[in-house]
Amino acid sequence: MMDSILIRAFIQVLDLLLTIYVWLIIARAIISWVNPYPYHPVVRFLHRATEPILAPARRIIPPIYGLDLSPIVVIFLIYLLKEILREIAFRM
Repeated sequence: MMDSILIRAFIQVLDLLLTIYVWLIIARAIISWVNPYPYHPVVRFLHRATEPILAPARRIIPPIYGLDLSPIVVIFLIYLLKEILREIAFRM
């Protein structure tokens, strides 16, 4: 009983962190459209927070006609992971 409560709480926290990460990716994508000052602290934070995940996705799916699709792929995979976690929590 107590174990399932702890696991559900952990899954909820992980779900929240994944949601925040999706918003960080969206913010980085929007900021990239306006060619921001690269040394601004917010820009540097978004780059440092998202690049470790976006870079491997970019190696698998290179930009097509200059359009970087890696944020879309990563967001899709995050939502897939969130659904798997919700299914695990539901079955407990």
